[in-house]
Order: sequence, then structure tokens, then C-alpha cells
Amino acid sequence: MLYIGCPAWGYADWVGNFFPARTAKNDFLRLYSNRLSTVEGNTVFYGLPSKETIGRWAQETPETFRFCPKVLRSISHDTDLASKKEETALFIEHMRSFGKRLGPIFLQLPPSFAPAQIAQLQTFLGFWPDDLRLAVEVRHPEFYTTEAKAVELNTLLQQYSMSRIIMDTRPIRTGSTQEQHMLQARERKPDLPVQVVTTTDFAFVRYIGHPRMEVNGPFLALWAEQLAQWYKQGMTLYVFCHCPFEQYSPSLCFHLYQRIKALVPLPPLPWQPDSDDTTPEQMSLF
Repeated sequence: MLYIGCPAWGYADWVGNFFPARTAKNDFLRLYSNRLSTVEGNTVFYGLPSKETIGRWAQETPETFRFCPKVLRSISHDTDLASKKEETALFIEHMRSFGKRLGPIFLQLPPSFAPAQIAQLQTFLGFWPDDLRLAVEVRHPEFYTTEAKAVELNTLLQQYSMSRIIMDTRPIRTGSTQEQHMLQARERKPDLPVQVVTTTDFAFVRYIGHPRMEVNGPFLALWAEQLAQWYKQGMTLYVFCHCPFEQYSPSLCFHLYQRIKALVPLPPLPWQPDSDDTTPEQMSLF
């Protein structure tokens, strides 16, 4: 399976393009889930929704849709990760309300979480339930630039059948100096090398794209080849496209999906951009 989506299911900038004109906020999730197939649950990162709310979200979406909620910030970013067993158990109890629409849960660790703290992650993985998939994002540079530390992390994730999240921020560090400053000011993603590595039977890729499609082209071509290769190997793929100017995130999803579809048999997306020619509007951003 290949699931593709954005960080959230609704932005005001999508009304009139990705969503029909005058779409109400209450309709965002229903419309989104009939156009794309997964979503990062960034809303959950900032506060634990009730089971009733989660159940309602699930009911609004097709059976094939997958939510990938982000572990609460109070668990991932505050004090010792290993000390969060009770809070994690409560979080998991609520996430189970997604039922069959629950995809991998997304643990994003802060830049301060260094290789010296990896024992905390091992303890956390030890009390994480075996039946729920987890994808882990690390942001400390040593996990990327020191081979021994990267191998240590990858081995730990392989041991627990968890995925190491792959994040690609190269597009927002491409283009004119003015563009790069603008994009990085709007989207403060760490400047880390891309680690194209899999540690289990699913991949979790986060692509941080440029608003000009011609800049994305070479990156999307490479990602399409890699994702098609993993797809042929039988891996399940969760791919998220995000742009500092969110009105372009759905189009990034569409263009990447079309490139993958040209390489492997995939069903068509039930949505496509009205027009591919948005260069004048994109350039006006800068």
C-alpha cells in the first residue's frame, strides 16, 4: 500500500482550490480524506483529544484512510522520555479510538535528544505495545553525521520493528538566497542530511517542498524511483508532502503520486489540481 497526504487536513488557503469555494471548516476532514489517503496528526501533538472526538474523526473518513497522529509534546519533549509510561498508556488508549483507520504513530524527538539519551528511547520502546506501529524522528545532528550513532539508532529500531522517519528539507534550501531565507523563516526545519534507510516493513517519508514546482522536479523524480522500488519490495509507504506555503502541499502530493504511478500500478487519485501553471502566483510570494 502507498498512502500520501499532508501534515493536517485543513488550511484556510485550501478553500477555493483544494477545497471548493466557501467550504466550511466542519467539512475539511471529510473532503480531505476523499482526496488524499493519510494525514499527519499534528493536532494531537498539542493536546489529547477525547475518545469521542477521535471516533467522530474516524467516522468521517473512508475505511481506507489512515491517521498518523503525533505523540503528545508533553511526552516527547518534556523531561525523561523513559518516565512517561503512564501518560503514554493514556495516550495510546485514546489513539485506539481511531480503530482500523490508525496508521503508524509519529514520535518526533526534539533536537536536544542526543545519542547519549538513547537508553530513554529503548525504555520507551519497551513499554510501547507490540500491536501499534511507531515511526521515530530524531533531529540531533550526531544521529546523521556520526555513523556509529546512526547504526546504534537503526539497530534499536530494527529490534522493535519501528520505522526511522526520513525527512527531506533540501528543497527549501534550494533556489535564490531570497527564497531560501523566506522559506526557512516560515518553516524552521533542521538542516540535516537525508538518511534513506528503512528499519522495518514500512517507510515514513516527510518531504518539505518548494512552492515552485520546477525546483521540486528533480527531488520528486528521485523520490518516485525510491518509493517505487520499496513498493515493489512489498513495503507499506506513508508519504507526507509539506510546503512552507501550505496552499501548495496538496499539489506536491499529486505530482509525486503521479511520478510513482508512472513506475508502479497505483489507482488514480480522486483529485487533481485545476491547473499545473501556477508559476506567476508562486513567484509573487518572493
